[in-house]
Amino acid sequence: MRAVQCTRERHGDAILDIFNDAILHSTALYDYKPRTAQNMDDWFAAKARGDFPVLGLENEDGSLAGFGSYGTFRAWPAYKYTVEHSVYVHPSRRGQGIGLALMQQLIAAARSQQYHVLIGGIDMENQASIALHTRLGFVHAGTIRQAGFKFGRWLDLGFYQLTLDTPLQPVDG
Repeated sequence: MRAVQCTRERHGDAILDIFNDAILHSTALYDYKPRTAQNMDDWFAAKARGDFPVLGLENEDGSLAGFGSYGTFRAWPAYKYTVEHSVYVHPSRRGQGIGLALMQQLIAAARSQQYHVLIGGIDMENQASIALHTRLGFVHAGTIRQAGFKFGRWLDLGFYQLTLDTPLQPVDG
């Protein structure tokens, strides 16, 4: 397993496949329709504009086992030290520690970029993700009941947060 910085050229199609599997078969994403190549172009462009990492783990054969990233939590200036993250693992590699390794990389990246809070929005039925976040020190910060509707049922969205010891010198403005 090798840690990599994902690029649109090398990993975009694999990320698209992982996203679309999650959209079609889980409540990890509250989307209904599969994403397109154009969505990936826009997604990578937004990550680059925000200086947000897209981190991955490649298998020995160079295929992508999973990826993670973070981005803007809310678009107002006072939230500048808070980011919302996401991690997705290829269906064939789930339950093998990929999510944990990716989360550890994201936490380290957020700390190095001087962020203060990481937020994870997790479907409350996703016990594996909740357990992973709790193991890493995230705490439940609240639940929005019936925030989404997918697969014929209402979905509760829980927010989990990890507060970091950064930035060393936060400033207004």
